[in-house]
Amino acid sequence: MLIKTGIIILLVLIIASLFSALTFLYKDKGQGERTARALTIRISLSILLFVLLMLGFYFGVIPERGL
Repeated sequence: MLIKTGIIILLVLIIASLFSALTFLYKDKGQGERTARALTIRISLSILLFVLLMLGFYFGVIPERGL
């Protein structure tokens, strides 16, 4: 249950970072660095989510589903 909660939280943070980047892009008219920083955070969170999913599968927390 803990890994499911972590995955949901990371997905919400990724979406929030994406929308904050869109807001910064609109407000700064493409001239600020806040958009790039928000997108860098989004990429970092996405990589963290991918690693978390891989570790969960490796340690058996996320079960393998057959066809």
